[in-house]
Amino acid sequence: MTGVRVAGVGLTEFGRHPERTGRDMFAEAALAARTDSSVPVDDVEEINYGNFMGSLAERQGHQAPLMAEMIGSRCSATRYEEACASAGVAIREAVRSIRSGENDVVLAGGCERMTNLSTAEVTEGLSTAADDLYEIRAGVTFPGAYALMARAYFDRFGGEREDLAHVAMKNHDNAMPNEYAQFHREITVEEALDAPMVSEPLGLFDACPVTDGASAVVLVSEEYAAANDLDAPVSVTGSGQGGDSLALQNRKQLAVTPATERAAAEAYEDAGVTADAVDLVEVHDCFTIAEVLAIEGLGFYDPGEGIGAARRGETTATGERPVNLSGGLKAKGHPVGATGGSQIAEMTRLLRGDHPNSEYVENATVGVTHNAGGTVASAVVHVLEVDR
Repeated sequence: MTGVRVAGVGLTEFGRHPERTGRDMFAEAALAARTDSSVPVDDVEEINYGNFMGSLAERQGHQAPLMAEMIGSRCSATRYEEACASAGVAIREAVRSIRSGENDVVLAGGCERMTNLSTAEVTEGLSTAADDLYEIRAGVTFPGAYALMARAYFDRFGGEREDLAHVAMKNHDNAMPNEYAQFHREITVEEALDAPMVSEPLGLFDACPVTDGASAVVLVSEEYAAANDLDAPVSVTGSGQGGDSLALQNRKQLAVTPATERAAAEAYEDAGVTADAVDLVEVHDCFTIAEVLAIEGLGFYDPGEGIGAARRGETTATGERPVNLSGGLKAKGHPVGATGGSQIAEMTRLLRGDHPNSEYVENATVGVTHNAGGTVASAVVHVLEVDR
């Protein structure tokens, strides 16, 4: 089984770009990834494209061959939809196809265009990632669903809103130097606590923004990288995926995320590492409580102990295991179908040393990305390692 190298990565600036189309943004990210990789377009054998609500936001289905056309390719192209984990799944399948020997070069990533819609339309579109029969028809939206998870966590383990405010402050700090981030604004704990309440106990600064953007990653086999003398020091050494009940009401408890636990266990075994070996992490913090649940599900903290990690300084840029040096979904932004690819791109830049926050992890060798769908009904975890 061949190893998988990250030959190149590309991103658009995340933010509000209602005037741009999804095809335009993905073409920009894909061209940047190809330029970064030095891989010619004719060598791309397959395109794996993550997108969640393009059929609603742009009235455009069958997007994958369109995206291939936009980069000048007629290779096979497939759209992957797994809610917010769409690009994570697209990349996982690219890794599997290269390892199997089926392909040597796969371009994977994703895109989402959302700000051309009204807030109500975006909310309605995103809600389709929940259970229509038991959640959507009852009026449950994702802020409400994650608020239920936060309250369940506080009831079972303790914690308070100030702990979540430290998560928000940390991620805004990390986004400041990131040229691709949606927000370049520092916030204080007091600002987060005083912000308008969205769904108790989650306020405005506990939630990620509505975002447009695209991501792309060129993955190649070890043999292709060697034969073409590519500078590709980062490898994807582990990949895992886990699932859970779609509706919250069908889960035994709301204060843990079994899908993350399952995906992490598979990815760690695949890579031959343990959680203790991981130096830095990019997690799916669509809400601040989601970061807490993720770092526990990934095995970095026992249940109930992750809530104070940011407050104690353990997950900050200068902490023992930095979390979301990109700014995370919270401050870098969350273009749903692009997020999983963005995490791989940011982790690659951090490990290669060309990210503005790489200075905090100069000696890091192992990074983990965690991409979740819905209320973590699905999760994808990847382990990345760099040659030092």
